[in-house]
Amino acid sequence: MTGPKQALAHLAASAEAAPGTPPGAARGAHGRGAPAGADSWRSRLYRWDMKASPYAFVTPFFVLFGAFTLVPLLYTAWYSLHHVQLASLDHQTWAGLDNYKNLWSSDFFWNALKNTLTIGVISTVPQLLAAIGLAHLLNYRLRGSTVWRVVMLTPYATSVAAATLVFTLLYSWDGGMVNWILHFFGVNPINWRESDWGSQFAVSSIVIWRWTGYNALIYLAAMQAIPSDLYESAAIDGASRWQQFRHVTIPQLRPTILFTVVVSTIGATQLFGEPLLFGGVSGSKGGSEHQYQTLGLYMYDQGWIIGNLGKASAIAWSMFLILLIIAAVNLLLTRRLRKSQ
Repeated sequence: MTGPKQALAHLAASAEAAPGTPPGAARGAHGRGAPAGADSWRSRLYRWDMKASPYAFVTPFFVLFGAFTLVPLLYTAWYSLHHVQLASLDHQTWAGLDNYKNLWSSDFFWNALKNTLTIGVISTVPQLLAAIGLAHLLNYRLRGSTVWRVVMLTPYATSVAAATLVFTLLYSWDGGMVNWILHFFGVNPINWRESDWGSQFAVSSIVIWRWTGYNALIYLAAMQAIPSDLYESAAIDGASRWQQFRHVTIPQLRPTILFTVVVSTIGATQLFGEPLLFGGVSGSKGGSEHQYQTLGLYMYDQGWIIGNLGKASAIAWSMFLILLIIAAVNLLLTRRLRKSQ
């Protein structure tokens, strides 16, 4: 049996041990000739490692975010409050809100904003409707469904330059396939680059072709997450496939639909590559009459063609504020959708 003195000695040795070490570890360490503070040093190092490691893992992201996103954003805000020319960056004069006032009174800015909204609606609505339909077809058991999914994602993997070049040839005034097809229906050839609605429709068709498959795969993933019990219950009640699609699939896809609408709207607000390459020589102007000049093209034209970096920075921040408004509307709709559910 253990005596009272031995029990007290055992408790004292356990109390000297570092937190988290088994009883008797400190006594064993002393018995092996280890320094008295070795275990406590290791314990402090372990606690420091557990606290600091997560910050070390996320630090590279914040460093890159600050260097390539936050600093340029703040620097652009500073430029937007100055008169700055591309040819003389060292000569800056304080402008205050003059650049924003000039945008407010500029017909070109409002024309670019109107074109951005118009092209955004023309490209987003048909794109998302087609994506839902394609996802609904792929959701059923089809032969070669994996191949079809890869095919749907191929346009997204295609570069903007290659896709726009092909569509430019299709919409060519002389010898383009689109005008050749319209000729069989008795429609006169359309100058797609020079007409207002024709040029915007042509640019929108490029966006639709590139992004429909991407959104279809997003909808497909959301459809496959819908419980099959809901479809079985609807089928027992006598609902057809169309009724199941309307009353089961669409209500379950509301959060995903809201997400794709917001992302597509943001992409339409930043539209740049397609209209620039489609217009050729006059691409930065959005056509000879600025008929399809978006906000992205207007910013590029002011900053890099004309060289007015102060005004271009004001356009960039105006686009940023528009995106903030879109994000706020998305947050409001998401909260209402959660409350309704």
